[in-house]
Amino acid sequence: MSIDSSQPDAADDASGLDSPTEPVSRGIEVIPKEYFAAFVLTTCCFALWGFANDITNPLVKVFKEVFQISNTQSSLVQFAFYGGYFTMALPAAYFIRKFSYKGAIMVGFALYAAGALLSIPASLNQNFWIFIAGFYVLTFGLAFLETSCNPYILAMGPPETATQRLNLAQAFNPIGSLTGMVIATTVIAPNLQVGEFRSNMESKAPAAVAYVEADYPDGLPNFAEEYGTLDEAVGKGLANMQVTDPDAFQTMQLHDLAVVRTPYVVIAIVVLCFLVLFAVTKMPTFASEHPDAPMTEIIGRLLSKPHYREGVVAQAFYVGAQITCWTFIIHYGMELVSLSLAEAQTWNIAAMVIFLTSRFVCTFLLKYISPGRLLAALAAAAIAFTAGAIFLEGKTGLTCLVLISACMSLMFPTIYGIALKGLPAEEAKLGSAGLIMAIVGGALLPLLQGKFIDELGVRNSFYLPMICFIAIAIFGVRTFTRFERTDASAA
Repeated sequence: MSIDSSQPDAADDASGLDSPTEPVSRGIEVIPKEYFAAFVLTTCCFALWGFANDITNPLVKVFKEVFQISNTQSSLVQFAFYGGYFTMALPAAYFIRKFSYKGAIMVGFALYAAGALLSIPASLNQNFWIFIAGFYVLTFGLAFLETSCNPYILAMGPPETATQRLNLAQAFNPIGSLTGMVIATTVIAPNLQVGEFRSNMESKAPAAVAYVEADYPDGLPNFAEEYGTLDEAVGKGLANMQVTDPDAFQTMQLHDLAVVRTPYVVIAIVVLCFLVLFAVTKMPTFASEHPDAPMTEIIGRLLSKPHYREGVVAQAFYVGAQITCWTFIIHYGMELVSLSLAEAQTWNIAAMVIFLTSRFVCTFLLKYISPGRLLAALAAAAIAFTAGAIFLEGKTGLTCLVLISACMSLMFPTIYGIALKGLPAEEAKLGSAGLIMAIVGGALLPLLQGKFIDELGVRNSFYLPMICFIAIAIFGVRTFTRFERTDASAA
């Protein structure tokens, strides 16, 4: 349904958030009937970018072995992936100002597909840097999608239920993420020859042991009892194979990159289908009869609002914490618990199931608990679980790492809603871009944690996300002690 431009007041009110930081009244509609179809279609976008996020996470470990690079270098996958958000968020906001949410979503689909299709030349040429370029372009598309879809969802109904509406839409993001993880576990991991090499090394088969005999003159260690030794032996074996038997290594590399390529080609086709679907579907426009103020003026207004400034900072810390916790579950499981890639990925899937379940639970709790209080409580719990991942051994520590996902489920959409509270339409559009730019935390912190893993080990690297959760807890406390009380006083 298209919204006529002669209704600016409704559009402006819908785009702002007048009171999302208070528990939601059960008598107010979350999704009005006239927006239901548009809400469903736009919510599909949340699942699509969730798929891209979480099919990519395991590739940090896969590329480390397939291309024989360091943890720091393999973390460039996440640096490129989330750096694309930072690069394209403001251009996406400018596009929305000039055209429409629908147009921005369609551009996002086109860039998403183009980046995914770069996996074809990257795999055929066995070129790590083309993969990196593909992830960078792909997330240009995700930046357009997230910059447009989040405020678009906020606009589809009463401002009083805006945060609840966004949490509901965001609840479908982990469905896409879970699908990406399942594909990584059932399609990518079982068919990788580097995984077969790991299995041969674990069983001490001659085909693998031959490459490390010189490194272990006294015999291979007991992989079942000495955590971390299997991963070390596999790394040495693959490095030696690359030097002593380059033809075999190249054949293995070409095979494994073809396995990685397949799901990216499939998702590109799916995304192009959605591009066509949006092109032929009439969507709300939320146009205003008044032109937006200059961008510099709006930026100045946004920066004068402490809840927005602090929300952007908190969002950067949150995304960095989320990506590090999910990306390096694989490393934690493989290096500290001696799991295979597929086994470690099942723990990642468990984390996503917990995240998805908790998202729906937290959306319900927002009816009764203010977002600031719930955010602070969950951040405190995340700090405790992160400490468990650092100080507890084996599967107990890994379980703590997985349980962090229950705490993270609420954070992105709630920080988003708090930061955009009370903003009129023109500020919400640009404010959304700032919050999407904050996703750069997911580019910088995994790169830093990869370096920590190389120098300090996997376990100690998790002090980094712990610091992030402390920052989020502070924002949550400031929200319910300052911002929410200020709103109550004004009311």
